Amino acid sequence: MFLPKTNIAEKLSKVRNKRVLTDETRMKEVYDLLNSLDHEFNRIEQNIALRNDGCIKNFNIDLLEGSKIYHIEEIKQICIDYRLRFLDTKYFKGPIPPEALSKIKSLEKEHHLEITAFKIIAPSKLFKLKDKDDPLLFAPLGNGYHYLIHQWGNDLNPLRKLLMWPFKNIVNLAFLVLLISFVITILIPNGLLSKSNSNAHFLLLFLFIFKSITSVVIFYGFAMGKNFNTAIWNSKYFNS
Repeated sequence: MFLPKTNIAEKLSKVRNKRVLTDETRMKEVYDLLNSLDHEFNRIEQNIALRNDGCIKNFNIDLLEGSKIYHIEEIKQICIDYRLRFLDTKYFKGPIPPEALSKIKSLEKEHHLEITAFKIIAPSKLFKLKDKDDPLLFAPLGNGYHYLIHQWGNDLNPLRKLLMWPFKNIVNLAFLVLLISFVITILIPNGLLSKSNSNAHFLLLFLFIFKSITSVVIFYGFAMGKNFNTAIWNSKYFNS
């Protein structure tokens, strides 16, 4: 003799039917819950987009994860290395994912406070238009410390740090221009521009190419309003 298999859905329905809640009452509770969540998410989105109240000093330090606390100098170094910006979220033009809103709501509930100040690390273009690179959302804790709330989007190109190295400062850029000029000078065939093949001729040719490339770089920098990573990492001006 075989025992009949248990249908969990039927068992669940029986338990449900024993409750005194009517379908209308049940639907109203669900509606109120969803409506409350919508209200909370709208409030959080407004705080992210419009408010910047300095820093949040009422966090319960015992509930924070030490691995998510970063000092401003560490953030600055990453922004300079990868040519990123660290700004108030009111300048951010990309979408904030629902996962980030949920984490903010959980933090507020856990610490019994309202978070009204946010910072974000993202590529410069994300502060002008929508993109899908790698933003990081922070809450300022004060005294230069920031708490990482959420990260979303795609990871940065693994070569980004190398590609942005020339733009860290003027020394790096000058070194790159010197290197490119030297390589181009070597690649020019002997006797193409002069019958002589002396060191003096090589040096003059190198200086001419270096001067030409430097002129192009300076013109591009001024024309496009570009600046070095050390100057733009926390700048709110778009033409940096």
